[in-house]
Amino acid sequence: MESIPYLTREDVIQLDTLLLDYIQKAEASLTLLLDKGGSVIAQQGDMEKVDVTIIAALAAGSFAATKELANRIGEKEFKALYHQGRDFHIFMSAVDEDSIITTVFNEKTTVGLVRFYTVNLISQLAPMLDSLRHREVKETHLFQLETTPTLASGKVFS
Repeated sequence: MESIPYLTREDVIQLDTLLLDYIQKAEASLTLLLDKGGSVIAQQGDMEKVDVTIIAALAAGSFAATKELANRIGEKEFKALYHQGRDFHIFMSAVDEDSIITTVFNEKTTVGLVRFYTVNLISQLAPMLDSLRHREVKETHLFQLETTPTLASGKVFS
């Protein structure tokens, strides 16, 4: 799995703008862009009622389990998953080999509308994520840990 080495403020703004436009058009409650390991890359929507970290980890696990199911019947993977609940539903789709878009929505919208806008979103996200993964890492983007004389000497407590 290829990871994104870093996100700049401009990257975050661009991702947030795409996701906000998406949830407004799809009339969804929440969307998460995650890597297939379950780490959240970007998120947009109502996050007060759910633990986004847990949702992301479970969504990535569900996607991985379904990939294995696909392999068992001769498919490489299923590109999209839909979980229908009583009040809320989840639609997940592969953006590329390394990332997943997960969308939570309710009865205000339909899975067809969410899927339609997801396809459009993926066409914008996939090239952006690819360029983020393959851009040059500059030293100015790395964090540097500076040690104080106390830490360098090994004396933490006097």
